[in-house]
Amino acid sequence: MEKRNRITIIAGIIALVIIIGLLFYAGRAEGGPGKFDGFAQCLKDKGVIFYGAFWCPHCQNQKALFGSSKKYLPYVECSTANSQGQIEICKANKIANYPTWAFADQSTTTGEMALAALSEKTGCELPR
Repeated sequence: MEKRNRITIIAGIIALVIIIGLLFYAGRAEGGPGKFDGFAQCLKDKGVIFYGAFWCPHCQNQKALFGSSKKYLPYVECSTANSQGQIEICKANKIANYPTWAFADQSTTTGEMALAALSEKTGCELPR
């Protein structure tokens, strides 16, 4: 029976080490800084607003360009939860197409924008 106890303890330690390793890896993958964090934050600081809808494939493509940095985008979800309407701020700003980028100079651009075009329009520096 002593041998079974040792095996059980060793198996438990190995399982614990594997679980800790997986948690550590998952935490690093999600929590590390993204390549475009500063760029996305600069867009927000410059007064840019990205209007979109969760059901819009072009909006999803646009967000994908930012990778894990998309959480810093100045994003406004225009769709109601049932995808049948639009929230008031989007109605008030006459957002008719997605994605729509609104800039501090009151200009807007609809459709997917290349990161280089966003950089040129705003003066926000793209990381290399």
